[in-house]
Amino acid sequence: MKKILVFAGSNSKDSINKKWAAYAASLIDNVGLNVVDLNDFPLPIYGIDLENESSIPENAQAFLDLITSSDGIVLSLAEHNGTYATVFKNLFDWMSRIDGKLWSNIPMLLLATSPGARGGATVLEIAKGRFPYMGGNIISDYSLPSFHDNFKDGKLINEDLKKQLDIEILKFQKSI
Repeated sequence: MKKILVFAGSNSKDSINKKWAAYAASLIDNVGLNVVDLNDFPLPIYGIDLENESSIPENAQAFLDLITSSDGIVLSLAEHNGTYATVFKNLFDWMSRIDGKLWSNIPMLLLATSPGARGGATVLEIAKGRFPYMGGNIISDYSLPSFHDNFKDGKLINEDLKKQLDIEILKFQKSI
């Protein structure tokens, strides 16, 4: 059975992006899901002086090991002021010091959502532009607008948006 790593680029305990990633991943047939929380991988703020003094933290390597041992990645990025949440960017920076191609060409379903009408579209575009340089194999992507209006009781309630998501899920599933 294929193993899918599922996580949100957020450290919110009630992350809408974690809910969104877990929901989307649950629509993938015949896979094992490994849903993880960035709060379980605390890291100091990256800096070259810290790296030179203390080396790479174990949690950066542990998370990179989760990536490389997976057959697919479902990641939903939180958008803070138009870009990655600090916790995700910090993890990304630490892992890139271990392996510049940290995504290891593993198929990705890249997601974002937010309470707003753009649904994290800006951070999604940034990631789509950056991740391929870092070994990112983005098979499909999807931004869910207005999370609180469109996601209720643990599921997507807007049928038109659900049809669009199903198309992206199918593309991703065929790639793993």
